[in-house]
Amino acid sequence: MNPEQNTQTDNEVLVKVEGLSKKFCKDLKTSLWYGVKDLMTGIGGSTNERELRPKEFWAVKDINFELRRGECLGLIGHNGAGKSTLLKILNGLINPDAGKVTIKGRVGALIELGAGFNPILSGRENIYNNGAILGFTRQEIDQKLDAIIAFAELEEFIDMPVQHYSSGMKVRLGFAVAAQMEPDVLIIDEVLAVGDLGFVLKCFKTIDRILPNTAVIFVSHSMPMISRMCNQIILMEKGQSKFQGEDVGKAIDLYYTRFSNSESNVIFDDGTLNLEKAEIIGGEIRDNLKQLHWKEDFKVHLKFKLLKELKDFECFIIILDKEQRPVASLERNKRNNNFTVNNNAINLLVVHKNIQLSKGVYSVNVAIRNKGNKEPIFRMNSVLSFQIVHHEETWEPFLLESEFIDFKTI
Repeated sequence: MNPEQNTQTDNEVLVKVEGLSKKFCKDLKTSLWYGVKDLMTGIGGSTNERELRPKEFWAVKDINFELRRGECLGLIGHNGAGKSTLLKILNGLINPDAGKVTIKGRVGALIELGAGFNPILSGRENIYNNGAILGFTRQEIDQKLDAIIAFAELEEFIDMPVQHYSSGMKVRLGFAVAAQMEPDVLIIDEVLAVGDLGFVLKCFKTIDRILPNTAVIFVSHSMPMISRMCNQIILMEKGQSKFQGEDVGKAIDLYYTRFSNSESNVIFDDGTLNLEKAEIIGGEIRDNLKQLHWKEDFKVHLKFKLLKELKDFECFIIILDKEQRPVASLERNKRNNNFTVNNNAINLLVVHKNIQLSKGVYSVNVAIRNKGNKEPIFRMNSVLSFQIVHHEETWEPFLLESEFIDFKTI
């Protein structure tokens, strides 16, 4: 790694990663033996890339990107994808086996809970230690000390040893030091997930404030956080970049599709019926996903094969967002079930007019229960997926049509 003193300019590249790769060994004994052999043969950390040996695997493989001042890069991927390894290389905690990292300016990092803290020292003493590591003088830290303690909300505990801090207190102190020092590069791992909601919102406001003068690298499993903060993204899988670019929405969609490859989504089945067909009528298919425009009619065709006699039943259709949180349910069939049975099959068309879900990807769960005794008959999750298309990016699950009128004219 080559940290360089920063002279701030607009659109300046603060982080440049070229061909970065890191391998690990699955077996400790074998790993130690390989280390001894490498020392004997004089093979250094990031000089020449070597082929994988038995029991080795690529934790990070051929990662390339540039990050400029004012940009936020999101790193997403499932556990074991290589995100934390990449961050540790960027922060200089481990050396790569190949490639090069160039970082300009001061680097603040929240990679692991409590990392960088001396547990036997107080919070106040750790602030001075971390500030010195970032390259600040004692006088500069003195000027920021009160702001750091106030932001961390640790006035009563700042002189207590950090080893007695809770996980949330460690996160508050770590973020306060990293952010209030206003580094040129800020690296944040999933540690913010430990903080309470109020503190997380305060962290986001701070990031919004310092981002114009900082480059941020952010790792999270929370896609709402990623979509809020990041203007470019890398989706990692088995150490490699599977998607990279500025289309954050597309990357998030790809992230979620990797959860939906289970063999069966049937949650309950009493043997009365099978779901033979489920489709959304209308819209258009792009990237293997049905797309509907905001305020378009939402029409679902369901075909059930009857295996036993079924009289009255209720059909539930639940709509979930990308985080698999239920956001809406369609009204159940009110009238008696005078549905036509042909060849032991029931065809249903469920219509919801002028759908006003906000822009995003959604999935559909379907459930059937006996209308008389309310006993469940069938339930299947993730029966369908669809996307609402709109030009507005909206955090809330609904974008409701409205009209703004000059009150004086009423």
